[in-house]
Amino acid sequence: MLEVHVLASGSDGNCTVIQHDDSAIMIDAGLSYAKIHKLMEVEGIDESCIDALLITHEHGDHVAGAGPVARKLHIPIYSNPATFGSFNHGKVEFEFIQTLQRFNIGDFSVLPLPTVHDAADPCAYNVTVGGKNILVATDTGKFTFPLQKALEEADFAIVEANYDNRMLHEGPYPESLKRRIASDHGHMCNADSALEIKNTFSNPNRQIFLGHLSKHNNTPDIARETVADLTGIKRYKLDCLEFLGDTRTLTVSR
Repeated sequence: MLEVHVLASGSDGNCTVIQHDDSAIMIDAGLSYAKIHKLMEVEGIDESCIDALLITHEHGDHVAGAGPVARKLHIPIYSNPATFGSFNHGKVEFEFIQTLQRFNIGDFSVLPLPTVHDAADPCAYNVTVGGKNILVATDTGKFTFPLQKALEEADFAIVEANYDNRMLHEGPYPESLKRRIASDHGHMCNADSALEIKNTFSNPNRQIFLGHLSKHNNTPDIARETVADLTGIKRYKLDCLEFLGDTRTLTVSR
């Protein structure tokens, strides 16, 4: 069985586990080990099955618990050198990776893909396992060509839908922060994410999960409605986390 466990997705923390039978990899650990441990228990994940922790970039909501998680689970951190050198992880086992260079962790074949974000060397991950392609692509101000290609070929994709344009521009954030979020090195709005999903449509069975929704500049209802309206995908087929502490386990269709 191939499952994607979304344990957290947003500015309060990010953590996703991709599990194939009795093996799994974790992407980002932006919560404390204690919180991640509790969420894994909720989703029925056996910690001993996790073989590695992959880091997308060094922002705290993605790495706050990386060091403790790696030490507690006795697993290596996989990261590119610039990212690894940009956050405090303590003493851990590590494996350096390079963007656009595929590597293997057991049955998982992983391709890091370039993203555009205000971080040292950010990336997304395209994971191939069990004959399926899973894309985890958040924290990017736009989709690079390799990301677009991976989204087109994905069977399951977590795609950033960070903010609603109106909510951001009419909201309380200072103008400088609004500009950073809306820039090419910031985040994707619902409408832009919808266009990327629509423009890469080739697989009618592709599963889409909307990730990294802002708690101040978006709502689950607005994100799903916007993406559904612009893509033609039925609203009930678009999932996302609903509230802080919400989790989701999704089976990738065979």
